[in-house]
Amino acid sequence: MTQPTDIRHTALALAAADVPVLPLRGKRPFGNCPACEKSACGDRPHMKAAGPCQCPRPCHAWAAATTDPTVLTSAAWAPAWRVAGAIAYHPGGAGLTVVDLDNADAVTWAHEHLPVTRTVPTTRGEHWIYRGTMPSANNARPGVDIKSRAQYARWLGPGTGTMADLPTAVRTLVVKEETTPARGRVVSSTTERAWARSVATGCRHTESYVNSGLERGLALVRSCTEFGAGSKAYGVASFVAAQHAGCPGPCGLDAIGQDIVDAAISVGVPEPYAQRAVTRGLASTAGRAA
Repeated sequence: MTQPTDIRHTALALAAADVPVLPLRGKRPFGNCPACEKSACGDRPHMKAAGPCQCPRPCHAWAAATTDPTVLTSAAWAPAWRVAGAIAYHPGGAGLTVVDLDNADAVTWAHEHLPVTRTVPTTRGEHWIYRGTMPSANNARPGVDIKSRAQYARWLGPGTGTMADLPTAVRTLVVKEETTPARGRVVSSTTERAWARSVATGCRHTESYVNSGLERGLALVRSCTEFGAGSKAYGVASFVAAQHAGCPGPCGLDAIGQDIVDAAISVGVPEPYAQRAVTRGLASTAGRAA
């Protein structure tokens, strides 16, 4: 394992090059201190939930990354550096986006669809680094994560190749998840078209059970106001389908599916994408009732 003194030296060199850094315990950031646990501090001012936290410790993962050598060498950060096994950096803070390719198939896809840029080998794949920032997203496509404005990336070396500008092909991987103005009064559509026994004569569940569960699912979708609503809609639809797998049917899942679609649209997911995600989710459980 790299010695802590070497890690600190590398961290200070990166910070001097305007790359915000933080220590890692293995591959993960250090946990929040008791005052910052579960966002009790209100979070840091530049996070999505912008709060007043000025904690001197390396709390809040990527949001703690800094280029300030005074902070990096402070007594509050010293315990973390003493046991740190690696360094992370905040790509967005450095004006960068990292396309994290997690396996050989993802690397092959990148060679076929993305412009050549600076590349860093990883344990299982590669990091392709572009100049420019964008929203971060996990599972933007199979084996591909986007690390930029609200994520950290492990520092694995400077890599090779000339860094290219962030291409449209990468931005469009998450454009379907970016927030856009809500389209009318779709959030309340559930109250206008609640699931009812009249459309689910073969369902084994009560109206109260189905509608309360649906409302919880819709709330999860609506909470994804920055990105991830489309994926969340798929997950909710898949869960709903699984609950009805043992019913003789019909269970009125089309009406439930439309409510999930409306919730996704309300936080900016384009309608065609929302429809596809929910349709796939409802069909994901083998043997479910029609």
